[in-house]
Amino acid sequence: MLVADDQPHILEAVELLLAPHGIAVHCVRSPELVMEALSERDYDVLLMDLNYTRDTTSGKEGLDLLARIQEFDKRLPVIVMTAWGNIDLAVESIKRGARDFVQKPWENERLLSLIRVHAELHQALRRARQLELENRLLRAEGMPDFVASAPSMQLVLELIAQVGPSDANVLITGEHGTGKEIVAKLLHSASLRARMPLVAVNAGGLPEGTFESEIFGHVKGAFTDARTDRIGRFELANNGTLFLDEIANVPLRQQAKLLRVLETGELERVGSSQTRRVDVRVLAATNANLHEEAVAGNFREDLLFRLNTVEIHLPALRERREDIPLLAAHFLERSRTRYRKQITDFAPAAMQAMMQYAWPGNVRELEHTVERAVLLARGEQIEPPNLAIASSRPQAGSVDTMSIEEMEAQLIRRVLRRCDGNISQAADALGLSRAALYRRIEKYGI
Repeated sequence: MLVADDQPHILEAVELLLAPHGIAVHCVRSPELVMEALSERDYDVLLMDLNYTRDTTSGKEGLDLLARIQEFDKRLPVIVMTAWGNIDLAVESIKRGARDFVQKPWENERLLSLIRVHAELHQALRRARQLELENRLLRAEGMPDFVASAPSMQLVLELIAQVGPSDANVLITGEHGTGKEIVAKLLHSASLRARMPLVAVNAGGLPEGTFESEIFGHVKGAFTDARTDRIGRFELANNGTLFLDEIANVPLRQQAKLLRVLETGELERVGSSQTRRVDVRVLAATNANLHEEAVAGNFREDLLFRLNTVEIHLPALRERREDIPLLAAHFLERSRTRYRKQITDFAPAAMQAMMQYAWPGNVRELEHTVERAVLLARGEQIEPPNLAIASSRPQAGSVDTMSIEEMEAQLIRRVLRRCDGNISQAADALGLSRAALYRRIEKYGI
């Protein structure tokens, strides 16, 4: 909970009262610090004084702060307190959105009871909103499967719900295999453009020589093989959504052309001087840190600003291990239906192995692992050997001595071995295009 009062002994008294009951208390001493604290994290309840340094009796400063809090978050339960309390001030504070009122000096049991009741109610309502969000986003007809119950995924769900209905450009970041394309589909499905096309393109996998033709289209005779007019991806996505995957791999020269379309909504097909207007929402995805790439001069900063009106970061699977059993069960149900296998669940040792494994390929690797295990399993349960994964997490010492390039090269070698050298399967498992995988194979001399 957050406690706001300009008197240190009041803050100390509240902390001494609540700490033995397991209530974490964050104390601030001014209205400005209240708003700063609320912008930095979520609280279950706010206990705030109505009188600060500007005056000591009217409660006006506290009422003004209460109005600001209501504009910021109407759902946050606020309990107000003052040494100069009266019924009129109590009524006014409740009119402005306060949930309750206490007078100094307070009765410990009453204050503790008020805090518990309002905090528990707030938590219950927040969970109900979360479940409603999940039902709307994750179980609606036509929505892609998206299993996400770990605390680290709640911000992702909230952002999808908030920005999905808008036309804002969204940058989706995260490691390979974390589900960036699924988030793009959810954002499109939640928008007013849902009935229009979602056009996906691996922007980083397009050869530079054909990039403009693929993205912007071309007219007949624009180059040797241009035998007919071709509509580009932007025009295909007109009035809908364009999903640009692997955006960090787009060459700098092509980034400038992308930026122009995002800024003006206008483009010309290759070989044409006719300007065409498009109305497209752009969703972009990358596993790279575009801010670092911009500083290094590999990515245009102005394009980055255009792409990430909102940024949604997907945590790696190792950062949301609570979701592994749910994801594994989901993939098991899908695979056993597909392959008509009578498999009921995972053996405890198999589930333990999955919980301990590092999952460098994230959710995509888990999906492929479960699918393979379903094919290999002979009984009614999936056993550890069916998974063909390490039974414990990699030791930190071996990773600490490796560079990022060495780790990437090792991962590529491991996946290539698992796929028996099949480039298409390995690229899919790694979340790369064939072209991007070939570049890495050449780079690391694999």
